[in-house]
Amino acid sequence: MPAASRTTRIALPERRRRYRFSMTAMADMLFQLLIFFMLSANLTPFAMLDVRTGSLGGAGAGNGETPATSPAAVTDIRATAVWTLTPQGLTASGQRFGLDRVALLAEALAAQGTANVLVVLRPEVPVQDVITVLETLSARGIGSVQIADGTIR
Repeated sequence: MPAASRTTRIALPERRRRYRFSMTAMADMLFQLLIFFMLSANLTPFAMLDVRTGSLGGAGAGNGETPATSPAAVTDIRATAVWTLTPQGLTASGQRFGLDRVALLAEALAAQGTANVLVVLRPEVPVQDVITVLETLSARGIGSVQIADGTIR
C-alpha cells in the first residue's frame, strides 16, 4: 500500500454532554398542585359568619340588673329549640337526624315560630358541620343561635 493512500486518523476531542435542568416541568407540576389544593380546600369564608359573643347574664347583666329582672334576658322556653350536634349527626327533641335533614328541621322550626336555637356541640364535631347548621338556620330566618360546649365532665 502506498503511503499516500494511508490516512492518519486524528482523534478529535470528545465533547462532554451537558445535561441541563429544565424548570418548565417543575413549574407545570407546581401549578397543577396549586390548582389541586385550591379545588380541594374548604373555601367557606369563616370571617363572613356573623358571630356575636356575650355573657350568659343577658343584655342587662352589665348595668346592675339581675338576669331575672332584665326584660332582655327572659326568653320563652317554648320559643327555644335545643339541638345537640355530634360527629354522627344532630339530636333534636330526643330524635337523631343526619345533617342532610337540617334544612327540614329548620323549616319546621320557622313554621312553628321558634325564634331561638341552642346548639350544644359535642367533642370532635367538624367545623364544617357547625357552619352547615348555622348557614341553614340563617337561611330559614332563624337568626338567634347560641352555641354551647357540650363536653361531659
